[in-house]
Amino acid sequence: MIAKTRIVQIGNSKGIRLPKVLLEHAHLPDEVELQAEHGRLIVRAAQGPRTEWAEAAKAMHARGDDQLLDATTSSQFDEKEWRWR
Repeated sequence: MIAKTRIVQIGNSKGIRLPKVLLEHAHLPDEVELQAEHGRLIVRAAQGPRTEWAEAAKAMHARGDDQLLDATTSSQFDEKEWRWR
């Protein structure tokens, strides 16, 4: 779906009015991300801060990249005081 609109002055900024039919067609949430490329702006749904972390963790495990970087060390607390309940 394509629609034309104009870039308008809004205070010290500029903006565009998005036709309702385009917004309904795109199913965008209230928060979006904007990306500028030469000759175009891309508007897409904003992703949450941890979106796709589970998939990334599974991919790391498949590659063997999820190993500890440092050797484990135990303390006096671990050896004498810690108890599983």
